[in-house]
Amino acid sequence: MGTPEARVEVPRADLPLTSSACPVVRSLEVVGTRSTLLLLREAFYGTRRFDDFARRVGVTDAVAATRLRVMVDDGLLSREPYREPGQRTRHAYRLTDKGRALYPVLVALVQWGDAWQPAEAGPPVVLTHRGCGEPIHAEVRCAAGHPVDDRHAAVLAGPGLVGPGLVGPGLVGAGPPDARPAGPAVRRDR
Repeated sequence: MGTPEARVEVPRADLPLTSSACPVVRSLEVVGTRSTLLLLREAFYGTRRFDDFARRVGVTDAVAATRLRVMVDDGLLSREPYREPGQRTRHAYRLTDKGRALYPVLVALVQWGDAWQPAEAGPPVVLTHRGCGEPIHAEVRCAAGHPVDDRHAAVLAGPGLVGPGLVGPGLVGAGPPDARPAGPAVRRDR
């Protein structure tokens, strides 16, 4: 990625993040409903069967069926057939690698909820490391290992940023690949 000086920081208010360019919007299109996040929570907690998902999340069978089907279609869960003696074939749901990659998001939501929307009786669950028993938490760090909060994070124009006055590799309107500048996207209207 280069040194921080090699990239131009774009003021956050000037970021022309369209729905298709914004990773937050694209992520919310997959996991942005309450029931989807709660079904993911249950999958992380070990729930596998349809009836258990619907009951534990507190949604109707129709809502659970729709959301689980979409989560399978989006690649967050896989369906595996199973059959108990004397019963019809049913499906168990398991997290895929794509679904499992959302674990830090769930941990961050649990952590935020416990800190900012605490239950009167205390945390209903405590997430711990099976290896040592210590509580786990989500934390943002840079590649060098330093903790980073929003006040210390730079927002840099990336190759997928598209908007008026921006030019750079991979940007719409920047011309054919051989005519694009070799450096990062920068604002030309300042």
